[in-house]
Amino acid sequence: MPKLKTKSGAKKRFKVTGTGKIKHKRAFKNHILTKKETKQKRRLGNKSLVKKSDMNNVKAMLIL
Repeated sequence: MPKLKTKSGAKKRFKVTGTGKIKHKRAFKNHILTKKETKQKRRLGNKSLVKKSDMNNVKAMLIL
């Protein structure tokens, strides 16, 4: 059976931590920022962990 390739888009968007959790960038921080509050923009700048319900899908894309 041939080796499975990881999804290129997932490779660019997700990082695996040392403990095996997966980090991702939050959405909605690219444009139309004038109508968003400063607090919201600051929060969106931080990385966050992938939800438990999405973990299996992301791992399958990354071939973990």
